[in-house]
Amino acid sequence: MTTAYEVSPLQRERLAYRRRRATRSTLTGLATTVGAAVLVVVVVVRSPGWPRVRSSFFDVQVGWDALPQVLEGLWLNLRVMVVCEIVILAFGLLLAIMRTTRGPVAMPLRAFATGYVDLFRGLPLLLVLYLVGFGVPGLRLTGMPSSVVFWGGAALVLTYSSYVAEVFRAGIESVHPSQLAAARGLGLSYGRAMRFVVLPQAARRVLPPLLNDLVSLQKDSGLISVLGAIDAIRAAQIAGAETAGFTPYVVAGLCFVLLTIPLTRLTDRVARRQGWQGAGGVP
Repeated sequence: MTTAYEVSPLQRERLAYRRRRATRSTLTGLATTVGAAVLVVVVVVRSPGWPRVRSSFFDVQVGWDALPQVLEGLWLNLRVMVVCEIVILAFGLLLAIMRTTRGPVAMPLRAFATGYVDLFRGLPLLLVLYLVGFGVPGLRLTGMPSSVVFWGGAALVLTYSSYVAEVFRAGIESVHPSQLAAARGLGLSYGRAMRFVVLPQAARRVLPPLLNDLVSLQKDSGLISVLGAIDAIRAAQIAGAETAGFTPYVVAGLCFVLLTIPLTRLTDRVARRQGWQGAGGVP
């Protein structure tokens, strides 16, 4: 019959020391952070121009009045982000597969994927928004949508797909070639080997950077306002024009921050789990 493991007095002393040290470090860090924050607040509040800045950027009543409009615009940003993220993941994965496919027959696919990634990773997103949002509708092609939200989302998809494609490509190439060779040796076709052996491992390895791209996409979805879409940023601009102040922009910024923080914490947690599980991501 097995006996229960008993912690030795020395081990209990070590654990207690580590707990005391962790508590002391936490309290020291908290005190330092609070002290620095208080110092910054005191310096800002006591500056000569603070009353004017407060009335322009931190008017509570103006911010409260602008909040419903900003939230309505933020709902548009959320919808754009969700739809674009789905399309970006699918298109980015397709580009990565095209770029990693070997053989002379696949050379046109590799050339297209490489050129696409080089082009849209090099172009600023704002420029792509202008080119797509104003240029394509200007062609007046029959049957093409006229919604600025659609073309803004298309610009986001074109740009972010190039980044996501590189993330997926890094994940695919991180899987050892012997696993693909073993799958082919078992009788799987190239497509089935990629689907059931390579891609699941690649997706797990690149999950943290993909979540980082999602956080960036959430913020950049506000750039569709340059095309005239009434999102959170444009709603803040309209409210700010009515009050001749910048408080609505601060409200919109806080809304984006509140949305970004949960995703950022999720990204950190997934990254830590991936690090604990090792490079292969095996539980």
